[in-house]
Amino acid sequence: MRAALAGDADAYRRFLHAVTPHLRTLARQSCARFGAPATDAEDAVQEALLAIHLKRSTWDPARPITPWISVIVRNKLIDVLRRSGQGTVPIDDLVDMLPANDAFACAEPGEVERLMGKLKTQQRAVIQAVTVEGCSAREAATLLGMSETGVRVSLHRALRALAALYQTHAG
Repeated sequence: MRAALAGDADAYRRFLHAVTPHLRTLARQSCARFGAPATDAEDAVQEALLAIHLKRSTWDPARPITPWISVIVRNKLIDVLRRSGQGTVPIDDLVDMLPANDAFACAEPGEVERLMGKLKTQQRAVIQAVTVEGCSAREAATLLGMSETGVRVSLHRALRALAALYQTHAG
């Protein structure tokens, strides 16, 4: 994608060709999770490819591309599901689609831990349990005395807050 942004049309074609199977996998897994037909996955993939094309200049080459692409696929899938009558998508399922693992791939050593210190105690505990210790939402709920849904919502909010802190710090 970096070469494509620099004007290399062949690199751009190769990028789109290489990323399409990843988009299909994300969309199919999500459709299966939501009980939506496989045709919705392909619609989301096509819309995501168009969005990537139209919005490619918004990607920051200094950041990992996977989270950027994942958000586009997620948003396009939600649009397709709404149009096809699957208007309500449980937040529990959306939290699982968040690209949390790659969000801070370029962070300096210790930076994420320092920024986590600025989060609320419960948010830190949820991130620690789920992303650091590898607990499932159910295991974290038991460990932290919360509901499973509460863990998922708290994780989503904590990651969003952490990303905002990181953006502020990096910007």
